[in-house]
Amino acid sequence: MTGGCGACLVLLSKYDPVQDKVDDFTVSSCLTLLCSVNGCSITTAEGVGNSKDGFHPIQERFSGFHASQCGYCTPGMCVSLYSALINADKTDRTGLRPGFSKLTVSEAEKSIAGNLCRCTGYRPLVDACKSFAADVDMEDLGFNSFWKKGESEDIKLSRLPPYNCNNAIHVFPEFLKTVIKAGFKLESEGCRWYSPGSLEQLQSLLQTDEVNDGTSMKIVVGNTGMGYYKELGHHNKYIDLRYIPELSIISKDQTGIKIGASVTISKAIEALKDENEGGINQEGKLVFEKLADHMERVATGFIRNSASIGGNLIMAQRKHFPSDISTILLSVDTTVDILTGHRHETITLEEFLGRPPLVSNSVLLGIKIPCWKSRRDISSKTCTKLLYETYRAAPRPIGNALPYLNAAFLAEVSLCKKSAGIVLNNCRLAFGAYGTKHSIRARNVEEFLSAKLLNFGVIYEAIKLLESTIIPEKGTSSPAYRTSLAVGFLFEFLSPLMNSYTDISKLWFDGYNSDLLSNGSKIKQNCDQFNQIKSPTLLSSAKQVIQLNEDYHPVGEPLTKVGAIIQASGEAVYVDDIPSPRNCLHGAFIYSTEPLARVQGIKF
Repeated sequence: MTGGCGACLVLLSKYDPVQDKVDDFTVSSCLTLLCSVNGCSITTAEGVGNSKDGFHPIQERFSGFHASQCGYCTPGMCVSLYSALINADKTDRTGLRPGFSKLTVSEAEKSIAGNLCRCTGYRPLVDACKSFAADVDMEDLGFNSFWKKGESEDIKLSRLPPYNCNNAIHVFPEFLKTVIKAGFKLESEGCRWYSPGSLEQLQSLLQTDEVNDGTSMKIVVGNTGMGYYKELGHHNKYIDLRYIPELSIISKDQTGIKIGASVTISKAIEALKDENEGGINQEGKLVFEKLADHMERVATGFIRNSASIGGNLIMAQRKHFPSDISTILLSVDTTVDILTGHRHETITLEEFLGRPPLVSNSVLLGIKIPCWKSRRDISSKTCTKLLYETYRAAPRPIGNALPYLNAAFLAEVSLCKKSAGIVLNNCRLAFGAYGTKHSIRARNVEEFLSAKLLNFGVIYEAIKLLESTIIPEKGTSSPAYRTSLAVGFLFEFLSPLMNSYTDISKLWFDGYNSDLLSNGSKIKQNCDQFNQIKSPTLLSSAKQVIQLNEDYHPVGEPLTKVGAIIQASGEAVYVDDIPSPRNCLHGAFIYSTEPLARVQGIKF
């Protein structure tokens, strides 16, 4: 699948003249259009390290930890880890162990989360990555050719290919910083590339005869949609939206967060997780963090580095793409800004998804996610609690696996004074990707649950109503399974409110009353505990114990595979790299049973 494996990853370095900094991130070279990297620096696997200039410790450790078999995926793995090291070393973390990077074990594992490997198995790959992490337990690292069983940690560290921060220094070429990026036009063999620097330039461009001459045109940001919607041939004109400031803004205040249409999903995740600005309340932060966590399960890191928020929503509207982002944004009353000519309008995301595709002179400017907060009535000493959760079922929990169904639920609940129970004041239930044109709100179920005292009878009726609402369109695979997922997710969301009433009322209701007029610290503590209803994921030990004997020596010895480091650097030559018999008849291999030589009139 194009853009799905990560084997062709490169490190793209882009200079931001406004903030005077360089952003380093991985992208799929198979999806990245050549003109889009104008003014950028590119580092391939060979640029990380090679046989001529010397191998990088990443490549040496991948080899020593037996993390390469066929080798097709290995160069992309190395580039992913290299990018993670560079970005970790930009941080101001202190007090780290000498000989290690600023990566944590969790970050090291996530660095290759989107890279697919079919033969090695992820244990040695993850071990190679974790060996750079400052908080790694050396006993946790598995079988390798660097040390023997029972050796001390100091000896183990001394035998690893040495690493220091200088290994990860990536110097951006100074001459590229002087390149003017905005407003340029590139032409090559009848193909034109436009990069307007403002909305005015874009609108003028869309109205010119040069663009509207009947030949094919494509508006792009990251071009990642081509990985799902295959295109044959190429377009005559491309319009790149990345240099329009109005489409690249991210702003946050007490009312919510605005995200421009060309902002990448990775940048949106960073903004949603940022707690240093905006004055967002605690519950608003909870919603933003849940949105960010779900977005991190969409596609892969290197796709999210290129794919834009606006592009995702446009595909969901225009091509019925099974978007996770449209579903989770729909559940929190996100609004959409659209500019058509000189007319600016703000509509709900639900309206946007239900409309026909945008006309040629319309531009999606961006979105706004409101800041949610619960209501508190001091006079009656009652309050509501905001609950938010997202769900996703897919063949793989992370990576480029489209969901069978996704869902997001937001609800305001309060404790009932008249009887022991919880009242669901109102809720927003969004579902998508189950075989429908776009994400929807299950409004009939929302209306049924509104102001209801929760009990198992109410939940049962809500589930039956939802079962008749979430019906995949004809031709959708596994329709019954998708419907059952929707039912299961709703039950999972509501049932803890029934099972945990006693604990909730003690922690929340009593605590709220006792501290109603104080600084509210106990309220925050109770709310945090109320939100953590789900059981934490249990982690098992990763220690590896291997018993060796010398009966068949050297079988079983941890010998480094010949050629592994060449595979890691991307320099390995495979059969497909050898010239075909059509182009090189003398000394070439014959790969096919077809008599190609006879076709060419050559006799043997």
